[in-house]
Amino acid sequence: MDLSLQPPSFANPAVSAAFSAASPELHAPLLRLRQLILDVGSELPELGGLVETLKWGEPAYHPATPRLGTTIRINAHRRSASRYALYVPCQTRLIEIYRFHYPTEFRYDGKRALLFDAAEELPLVPVRHCIGLAFTYHRSGRAAG
Repeated sequence: MDLSLQPPSFANPAVSAAFSAASPELHAPLLRLRQLILDVGSELPELGGLVETLKWGEPAYHPATPRLGTTIRINAHRRSASRYALYVPCQTRLIEIYRFHYPTEFRYDGKRALLFDAAEELPLVPVRHCIGLAFTYHRSGRAAG
């Protein structure tokens, strides 16, 4: 997968504006993470597609099929100039499940996020797996994946 390609256009102008507002250092990494999310979503037909919207002013993604998975959000981490995050609802067990599978591959923010640094490459295989686990969270019975 070539994440350097031009990302798909935005159907939602508010989401486009949120990406445009990202710091110059985080703009491209956030677009790459968005592309990865869209790719995972397109590879899971049971999702019925993805909905791309804003939640709390941040780009958010969830399956179009109701009650299948949960929403993930992406944004700068605490308005950092060099760190960004993939956020999951803290009421879920997702971070616990991610830690089970990837105890050393990620930096974590409590029960709510995977953290990334703009200067580092995304660990594609683990991130893809984590995205898929979020998008199928309710189907999986909240098991350890």
